[in-house]
Amino acid sequence: MARKQHTRTRQQGHPAPTSLPDPAERARDQGLSIGFAIRARRRKLGLTLRELAASSGLSAPFISQAERGLTTPSVISLLHLARAMKVEIGHFIDVPKGGRTIRRANDPEYIELGPKVRHILLSGNLDDPKMETLIILLEPGVAHPTVRREGEGFYYLLEGKVNFQIEDDIYVLTAGDSAHFDQRLRYTMVNEGPKTARVLWVGTPPLFEHRAKE
Repeated sequence: MARKQHTRTRQQGHPAPTSLPDPAERARDQGLSIGFAIRARRRKLGLTLRELAASSGLSAPFISQAERGLTTPSVISLLHLARAMKVEIGHFIDVPKGGRTIRRANDPEYIELGPKVRHILLSGNLDDPKMETLIILLEPGVAHPTVRREGEGFYYLLEGKVNFQIEDDIYVLTAGDSAHFDQRLRYTMVNEGPKTARVLWVGTPPLFEHRAKE
């Protein structure tokens, strides 16, 4: 005797449930969209990779990898690219609005840069801020691009292990270690540990200048 096959039908007016996007997928999409925006702006201006590298202070291979979503630019490297291509950083990422005097641990304000680099904004609501404060989250094996900028930088390792390079000097930092230096020197850091590194960064001048003027 043949078994009856039961088929489920979806009632009208009740669409199939959809799952929320995975955070890793959102981050991947963000990284790809940043790269697309960089390439589109560069091509609109008629710039070659070498020309953009010369005007931004970044390397042509790094810009090429960023455009293809193979590496994640830092906020500072995006600032260099934005200025070189005469746009605000908001052309590439969603700029945080700030405005919080008190920050709660259970309600972080993220700056999404890609699948392996995220920042948590800690800066408060000031009319004329003189500094910016972030927590940088670096996944294992990820390197921040080598950059330089005006002002001072203070880095405090909250968790993990990073190799920190300032010009030709390399330092191994673990939780509780810090670095304070003139950011006009070239610097970079690489997460050499097995887990996500959490780095507190305080720097001058503010990164998001147009937000500071609001």
